[in-house]
Amino acid sequence: MSRFFTTGSDSESESSLSGEELVTKPVGGNYGKQALLLSEDEEDTKRVVRSAKDKRFEELTNLIRTIRNAMKIRDVTKCLEEFELLGKAYGKAKSIVDKEGVPRFYIRILADLEDYLNELWEDKEGKKKMNKNNAKALSTLRQKIRKYNRDFESHITNYKQNPEQSADEDAEKNEEDSEGSSDEDEDEDGISAAAFLKKKSEAPSGDSRKFLKKLEDEDEDSEDSEDDEDWDTGSTSSDSDSEEEEGKQAAPASRFLKKAPTTEEDKKAAEKKREDKAKKKHDRKSKRLDEEEEDNEGGEWERVRGGMPLVKEKPKMFAKGTEITHAVVIKKLNEILQARGKKGTDRAAQIELLQLLVQIASENNLGEGVTVKIKFNIIASLYDYNPNLATYMKPEMWQKCLDCINELMDILFANPNIFVGENILEESENLHNVDQPLRIRGCILTLVERMDEEFTKIMQNTDPHSQEYVEHLKDEAQVCAIIERVQRYLEEKGTTEEICRVYLRRILHTYYKFDYKAHQRQLTPPEGSSKSEQDQAENEGEDSAVLMERLCKYIYAKDRTDRIRTCAILCHIYHHALHSRWYQARDLMLMSHLQDNIQHADPPVQILYNRTMVQLGICAFRQGLTKDAHNALLDIQSSGRAKELLGQGLLLRSLQERNQEQEKVERRRQVPFHLHINLELLECVYLVSAMLLEIPYMAAHESDARRRMISKQFHHQLRVGERQPLLGPPESMREHVVAASKAMKMGDWKTCHSFIINEKMNGKVWDLFPEADKVRTMLVRKIQEESLRTYLFTYSSVYDSISMETLSDMFELDLPTVHSIISKMIINEELMASLDQPTQTVVMHRTEPTAQQNLALQLAEKLGSLVENNERVFDHKQGTYGGYFRDQKDGYRKNEGYMRRGGYRQQQSQTAY
Repeated sequence: MSRFFTTGSDSESESSLSGEELVTKPVGGNYGKQALLLSEDEEDTKRVVRSAKDKRFEELTNLIRTIRNAMKIRDVTKCLEEFELLGKAYGKAKSIVDKEGVPRFYIRILADLEDYLNELWEDKEGKKKMNKNNAKALSTLRQKIRKYNRDFESHITNYKQNPEQSADEDAEKNEEDSEGSSDEDEDEDGISAAAFLKKKSEAPSGDSRKFLKKLEDEDEDSEDSEDDEDWDTGSTSSDSDSEEEEGKQAAPASRFLKKAPTTEEDKKAAEKKREDKAKKKHDRKSKRLDEEEEDNEGGEWERVRGGMPLVKEKPKMFAKGTEITHAVVIKKLNEILQARGKKGTDRAAQIELLQLLVQIASENNLGEGVTVKIKFNIIASLYDYNPNLATYMKPEMWQKCLDCINELMDILFANPNIFVGENILEESENLHNVDQPLRIRGCILTLVERMDEEFTKIMQNTDPHSQEYVEHLKDEAQVCAIIERVQRYLEEKGTTEEICRVYLRRILHTYYKFDYKAHQRQLTPPEGSSKSEQDQAENEGEDSAVLMERLCKYIYAKDRTDRIRTCAILCHIYHHALHSRWYQARDLMLMSHLQDNIQHADPPVQILYNRTMVQLGICAFRQGLTKDAHNALLDIQSSGRAKELLGQGLLLRSLQERNQEQEKVERRRQVPFHLHINLELLECVYLVSAMLLEIPYMAAHESDARRRMISKQFHHQLRVGERQPLLGPPESMREHVVAASKAMKMGDWKTCHSFIINEKMNGKVWDLFPEADKVRTMLVRKIQEESLRTYLFTYSSVYDSISMETLSDMFELDLPTVHSIISKMIINEELMASLDQPTQTVVMHRTEPTAQQNLALQLAEKLGSLVENNERVFDHKQGTYGGYFRDQKDGYRKNEGYMRRGGYRQQQSQTAY
C-alpha cells in the first residue's frame, strides 16, 4: 500500500509504519537489503516521521538562524520581518510550550536581539549612515521587542545572570547527542558514519591536505553555532525514527530530546567529557600549526593575502647590455603609464619608477625633451596618488610636487626652443631632434591650476587652530612664486586664453591680502636715503593695487568667458573695498550689473559675490556711510545663514536637509580659514548701522500705525532684550548693542558711547580694523549726531524753543554741525520748527497731534480702507451698468473720490500751518 493512502493520527501512522509496508533507512547500514522490500515507485522516496514538537521547534530554530544572519550584516529590515514570523510560529507552538516550558534558545534570541537593538540605537554615527528603511525598521523593532519581552522578563533575567552556564549545558547536550548518534549509526559490518567520514578525510595526502584545513575550521564553527541554537528540556529521547536530510545531519530528534544530567555522577561524567573535548580541540590546533610550520620549512606553500594581486617587485627597467635610446626610454615610459589608473596598481612604486627613468635619461644624455615629458607624467602621477577627490596630498607628496614643478620651469626657462602645449599631438612630438624646435604634449598651466586646487584642499582639511596650519600656510609663498613664473612664461609663449587663466590665479592669491607696505607708504612719505637697501627694494616693489589694476584690465579686454571676467571683477571690487576705496568699489559694482544675474552663476562664484558684498558693506561703515553699509549687509544678515553663504562652514540644521554626498560637495566649496571674514565683526557692523538708522526713525514715527521696520534682525534683538526678566551688565556683543540702543532712545549719547566703545568691544571688534582709531572716532561722531536727532524727535513736543548752544554743549558738537543737522530736519519736514538766527534758537511749532488725535486719525484711515474694500466687493458682484459706475469704480481705483477728498482736506490743513 502506498504511503499516500495512510490516514489517521500520528500514533496510527507510527503503528502502520512498524509493519512490512515501509522500512526506514539506517544511516550507516547496508542499502542493498532495503531495495528488496520497497516497491518500484517508492525506491527514491523517504518518509520522515516527526512529532509535532520537533516540527514546531525546528521551525523556530530556522527562523532564529535567519535572524542571527541578518544581525551579522546589520539588516534590521530582515530582522523585523523574521521577528514577526517568529512570533507567529511561537503562537502556533503555544500548546507544546505550555507542556514543556519555554525553550532556552528562544529566551536567548530575545535577550540577544534586544541587546543588539539597544547597541544600534546608541550608535549615533551608525544611525546616520543607515538607509531610510533600516532606520524605520530599527525604531519599530525596538518598540516591539521591548513590549514583547515583558512577558518573558523573569526568563530573560535568569539567562542574563548566568549565560555561560546555559551555554555549557547546551554544549554538554550536544556532546551527548553526537556520541549517542554515533553509537546508534553503526551498521551490520561495524562501520559507522563517523568512521567512514574519517577514512574519507584521511585519503588526501601531501599538498592537497592544506586546502582541506579551512573546510574543517568552517565545520567546527558551524557546529558551535548549531550548539548555540540547541534547546534543553527534561523529556526523554524516544524514537530513532528521525532521519537526516540527504545524509548531512544525524537524527535531530535524538539530538534535541536528550535528558539533562541529574545525579552527581552524571554531572562529573559531563564535566569530564567537556574537558576531554577541549583537550581534543587543543590537540587538533597544535597539530595543525605543526603541519603548517613543516610545510613552510619545505618551501612548497606560501600564505598569501586575499584581494587583487599587487605589484610585488619592481620590474627591471632595462635588460643588461641594452642600448639606452630615445625610443627605448619612451617605450618603457608607455609601459609604466599603461598601469596608471588600474585597480591594484601601486602608485608610489609607479612614481619611483618614473623618477628612476628620469635619472637614466639624464645619465645617458638623451636631451631635455625626454626629461620634460617624463616630468609631466611624474607630476600627473603625484596628483593621481589620491584617487578620492575629498582626500588631500600628504606633506611629502606635496613637497615632491612643488620641487618637480620648479625643476620643470627651470628647464623650460633654460631652453627657449622647447614648446609645450595641449594642442600638440603625440605623433607630432619632437623629443630629440635639436635642429628643429622641441615639441612636447602637455600643459604647464593645467598642472599649476591643479597644484593650486591641491593647496586649497590641504588648507581645508587642516585644523586652523594648530601649528600645522601655519606651516602649510607658509607654502603659499612657493605657490605664488610658481604661479608668477608660469605667468612670465605664458606671457612670452602662451595664448590669450591661457594668460587670462593664469592672471586669474594670480588675482585669487592677491585680492584678499591687505597691502600694509603700500598703506605705510601712504601714511609716511619717504624721507631722504636713511633706509637700508632691503627696505628700499621692498618699497620699489609693485603695489597690489597697481598689480590688480593691470591684471584685471587685461582680463576685461581680452577674456571671452563670462566666468573669468566675473571672478576678476568681484576680486577687484573686494580689493578696493579692503583698502577703503569705497567710491571705486561702488562704481565698479554698479557698472558691472552683477547683482542682476548672479543667481545663475555656479556656487563658488556666488560665494565670492557674497564675500565681496560683505566687504563692501564693511568699507562703507568705515567711511561713515551707515545707510550704504546697512543696505550692502542686509541680504546676508537677514537670512540667518551668513556662515553658510560666505562658505565658512555648514549649519547643523541644514545638514539634515542634505544627504552625505551633498554634504561632501558642500565641504569642498568651503573657503580656507585664512580667507574667512570675522562673523562677529560682520554682525556688529550690521547691528550698529541698523541702530544708527532705526532708533531716530522709531522716535520720529512713534505714533505712526504704518511704521515699517528697517531691520528685522535688529528689532528681534530688541525684543529679546526686553523679554529678559533680569537685566544685568551686558556681556555679549549683541547685549552691548541693545543696551546702547536703549540709551540712544533717551538721547543719552554718553551712555550709548560707553556701551559701544569699551575694552571688551575693542578686543572683539574694533581693534580688528586696519585703522581702528579712525573707526572709533567716526563712531563717536555718528552716535552724537543720531542721538541729537533722536532727542529732538522725542522731546520736541515738550519745548517751545531751545537754544542751539545748549544742544551743542549737551552733545559736545560744534555749533555749525548742530545748525546743519537741524536745518536738514526742517527741510525734510521731519521737524516742525523754524530757526531764529539772531538768537540762535529753534522755535517749535505745535503741530504734533495729541494721543486722542492720533487714535482718531488711525480710525479714519481704517474706515476709509473699509469703504474702499466694500465698494470693490460690490462692483465685483454687480458688475458695471454704465458710465457712472465705471467712472466711480475707476475713481476709487485711482485713489480719487473719498480718498481724494480726504487728501485734499489733509493738504489744506497742512497749508494752514
